[in-house]
Amino acid sequence: MALQAGIVGLPNVGKSTLFNAVSNSAKAQASNYRFCTIDPNVGLVDVPDPRLNKLAEFVHPDRIVPTQIEIVDIAGLVRGASKGEGLGNKFLANIREVDAIIQVIRCFEDENILRDEGPINPIGDKGIIDTELQLKDLESVEKKIQRTEKLAKTDAKLKSELDVLIRCKDCLEQGKNIRELSLAKEDLPAIADLFLLTIKPVLYVANVDEASMHTGNSFSNALKEAVKSEDAEVIIMNNSIEAQIAEMDNADDKQLFMEEYKMTEPALDRLIHAAYKLLKLYTYFTAGVQEVRAWTIHEGWKAPQAAGVIHTDFEKGFIKAEVISYSDFVQYGSEAACRDAGKLRIEGKEYVVKDGDVMHFRFNV
Repeated sequence: MALQAGIVGLPNVGKSTLFNAVSNSAKAQASNYRFCTIDPNVGLVDVPDPRLNKLAEFVHPDRIVPTQIEIVDIAGLVRGASKGEGLGNKFLANIREVDAIIQVIRCFEDENILRDEGPINPIGDKGIIDTELQLKDLESVEKKIQRTEKLAKTDAKLKSELDVLIRCKDCLEQGKNIRELSLAKEDLPAIADLFLLTIKPVLYVANVDEASMHTGNSFSNALKEAVKSEDAEVIIMNNSIEAQIAEMDNADDKQLFMEEYKMTEPALDRLIHAAYKLLKLYTYFTAGVQEVRAWTIHEGWKAPQAAGVIHTDFEKGFIKAEVISYSDFVQYGSEAACRDAGKLRIEGKEYVVKDGDVMHFRFNV
């Protein structure tokens, strides 16, 4: 599943530095000038999961394979992007393609790093991005309303669709994001073809100075207060330090470096887990002597869909799934011991997979 979270923000807020830190397959260019990032950089990011290593202690596999998500580093947005300013059209098109947004907000002062918008103002920066995305969405919604209005007079289905579009228009004109509408599931088909920007879930990264990486500062506190109504998470981190940690290959060096900064774990781990949660993803495991592997699925997926992540044939020919909960596997220490203890369950096509399930699929091609 190629689910993507896009890193967005104004120029020079630390987007590419963050991308370099999280990505283990690509390095973005980070420079002190506008539009350094033109084409989006895409990197595959391992999702840290201590359960993998714990399962491996019992199974002793040849290899351990974590699950991954894609992180996209998108060009810096400027005021007027919705009208094509800077790389606005390209930037907005790139955002349409991602499933969730990681919005980086500058929460530090440094006179050596360029800033077009004047004094540091995290709320103002967030407002610029929100406004540009809202204006672009408003343009899309208004165009569809114009196409739908006449036909809706004689078509009840289109009348219902028009009602949803008008609600979206009113929301955007009030300077609010579509996700704040909390549209019902049956309302979503009315706007599905528009790929609206402000309906995407958002996670905020407050990029703070080194002194504030554990406590936050007045800038990050203001940002937290501003997004309270959105029920959105704010991750406080120093992107430069995280990038340095990510560059270290030696685990001991990395540990010493973190101890020097009084860190128990990289803030990146928290960010990746938060992005995973934002996308409403679950992890299930397969555990054998060849490999212990994590697989990504959507929350609420049934067993055949989960099997299809491994191979489409698994879903087409699904017969049943052998399921052991992670806690039971760790308690009893092996598949055989779980089977003997009655902790291995046989589940059918209607089984909804739980986060942490250890699974083996039976199928017939």
